[in-house]
Amino acid sequence: MNNRRSDIALFRYALIRDATEPGITKSQRGVLVRELAASPHRDPNGLDVVISRGTIDRWIRAYRRGGFEALHPAPAARMASTPPELLELAVALKTEEPARTAAQVVTLIATAKGVSPSARTLQRLFVRLGLNMAPGSRRVFGRFEAGAPNDRWIGDGLHGPIVAGAKAMLFAFVDDHSRLIAGKRWFHASGEAVHPICHALRLGLESRGLPKSIYVDNGSAFSSAPFARACAVLGIALVHSRPGKPEGRGKVERFFRTVRDQFLVEIDHGPVTSLEELNRRFDSWVETVYHRRIHTETGVTPLERFDGLGAVKTASKELLAEAFLWAESRVVTKTALVSLHSNTYEVDPALVGRRVELIFDPFDLANIEVRHDGRSFGVATLHVTRRHVHPQVTEQVTNALPTGIDYLALIADRHDEGRRADSGGPTSFADFVETQDPHQISGQLSISGSEAR
Repeated sequence: MNNRRSDIALFRYALIRDATEPGITKSQRGVLVRELAASPHRDPNGLDVVISRGTIDRWIRAYRRGGFEALHPAPAARMASTPPELLELAVALKTEEPARTAAQVVTLIATAKGVSPSARTLQRLFVRLGLNMAPGSRRVFGRFEAGAPNDRWIGDGLHGPIVAGAKAMLFAFVDDHSRLIAGKRWFHASGEAVHPICHALRLGLESRGLPKSIYVDNGSAFSSAPFARACAVLGIALVHSRPGKPEGRGKVERFFRTVRDQFLVEIDHGPVTSLEELNRRFDSWVETVYHRRIHTETGVTPLERFDGLGAVKTASKELLAEAFLWAESRVVTKTALVSLHSNTYEVDPALVGRRVELIFDPFDLANIEVRHDGRSFGVATLHVTRRHVHPQVTEQVTNALPTGIDYLALIADRHDEGRRADSGGPTSFADFVETQDPHQISGQLSISGSEAR
């Protein structure tokens, strides 16, 4: 039930997000709310529902008062179970005529039996059994480009070479407007675990600012609760593509093709022995070659287009730290204890019998903050320790989170390597710079005319 409450809160936040922007006027908000109330929206049950303007206004007021936590619905009172024979009859009626709505089935059952389950109960039943498969009306992404940098990032994963005995995988986020690679990181592939995608996202947020939305597929990492929580805390709209419908992800797929054709093909000629070395080479290639090469569609380099509108919106260190904590819910036992992945913790006795939220760093299960109804009840006391890290994270990233790319240092490293190989070359980095064509990227073939595209 707690997971369902979180799903509902995320749905409500995604619906009202644009209407809560600080710079929006009262009249603009009224127009936006009326448009939201006039259109159907896909709810967490997969149903197309229409939300009234009054309800949308109530969610906006709740979000202003209490933030994301205030969008969680109150726990529902326990209701009497529905007789199984009525549910069986509902399934038979729906199977007999798939076009029948839940409301129509309620009418038929009430006429025949005198009593019927609610339409909402039958809707959930039909969704769970796959009987509610009418064609959807979700938006289809065609050829689209965001209007400004950080309006939308597109995320995806790419399987790469074998490094240190295991397959490496790249997670990357492409800025839709500029084609700049906002966040990127190679990890060892382990079933597309949650931690790599969150780390790659955080690298992008710290170096490129906050996007308004992120568009991803339905892979396990992108559909995970920690990833969704990070986006919600930071005010980022998380949009998933329809299963089997990859429209809108063409830019990141095109970037991955470039990675295969221009970066991975060269790895075979200079094999790497560690992920650290792979990431160092990849960062150098992206920042000194890909970001500074004119894009055939935009007519400018990704770096120039991204920087064209000046400073970007950023998040505070405190907000970033909160966003990338993980959360799980537990019910406090009669002895004021909770368990989390084989560990046992003692909490405030006032929480006995209540469902609480445990907030923690997945790499440090010794420090668990306890919250209830959005209020902090301090740090839980570790009672029994059997695990120090969350089971879904398998490797700790030792590299400190950078604030940006030291472009000159990367070029200097590449020059130093060339100088050691050729003792007749320039003797200093300054001499090296003076000998270069200002329009030529170091380490890149000199190509002119149409071949440059």
